[in-house]
Amino acid sequence: MGIDQFIIEGDKVFRTLSGIVASRRPTPEPAALSANELTEAQRKHAAGLMRVNHVGEVCAQALYQAQRLTSRQTNIKEQLTKAATEEEDHLYWCAQRLEELGSRPSLLNPLWYTGSFVMGLAAGLAGDKWSLGFVAETERQVEKHLEEHLESLPTEDDASRAIVEQMRLEEIAHGNMARNAGAHELPEAIKKAMEITSKIMTKTAYHV
Repeated sequence: MGIDQFIIEGDKVFRTLSGIVASRRPTPEPAALSANELTEAQRKHAAGLMRVNHVGEVCAQALYQAQRLTSRQTNIKEQLTKAATEEEDHLYWCAQRLEELGSRPSLLNPLWYTGSFVMGLAAGLAGDKWSLGFVAETERQVEKHLEEHLESLPTEDDASRAIVEQMRLEEIAHGNMARNAGAHELPEAIKKAMEITSKIMTKTAYHV
């Protein structure tokens, strides 16, 4: 990696962890806002869920960055870059909503980023087909989490629900991209390990 590329990649890490990101698209908005204000308990719960979603987007930036750096094919690099750009919008949307809810991102974001970057490198070094398989399985699990969040978010929190629904649709598209590009199906043991890791992360990020 040349010095210029090193600086570019380092800047991406800094912006992700510092929260200095910008959305290329407007934040999704509901068709109509509920007239009911959130109670303190509802606000705290919504913030916990959106903090989890923000962590997921921090992890997505790390994964896509590592997988893009290790990809051997230009077309795969381009697809990963496009997906990462959309995930950066998600990162901004979640951070913005957390601020509106009077909360903050996870204090452990550097840890989540580092762990995800290492996993992305491992997947990328295994080869593009396995790397895409990791993307497909990750997005499948993220889609499941987002569906659970839509069920759990207060019905009055239309703003958070609009963001989560748009994210869900785009995570599905990212998973389909990976499968259409020839993703290998991951072994069940790896899928299970990913699920366990995800549960630990979500339970921790909800509070910290």
